[in-house]
Amino acid sequence: MKNFILFLFVIVLAIIPLYLQKDAEFGGADGQAEELIEEIAPAYEPWFSTIWEPPSGEIESLLFSLQAAAGAIVIGYVIGFGRARKKYSSK
Repeated sequence: MKNFILFLFVIVLAIIPLYLQKDAEFGGADGQAEELIEEIAPAYEPWFSTIWEPPSGEIESLLFSLQAAAGAIVIGYVIGFGRARKKYSSK
C-alpha cells in the first residue's frame, strides 16, 4: 500500500505542472544555454559541430528515451545483482 501511495504521489507531481502552466514551453537546458551564450558573446564560434543531427524532434526524443531506458536497465541490474549477492552469500 505504501508503494502505491508513493507511486500516486509521483504521478501527481508530474501532472500538476502540466495543468498549472498550460501554454508553457518545456524546453531543455541546451536551448537556454545557447540563447545565453548568443546574448553574452554574439561572435562565439563553437569548438566543434555535431557529427549527426536527428531528422526530427521526435527521433531525438526517441533516442533520448532509449538512452534513459538503457541506463535504468543497467542501474536496476546492478542493484538487483547486489541485493541477490547479499541475500545468498549470508547463508
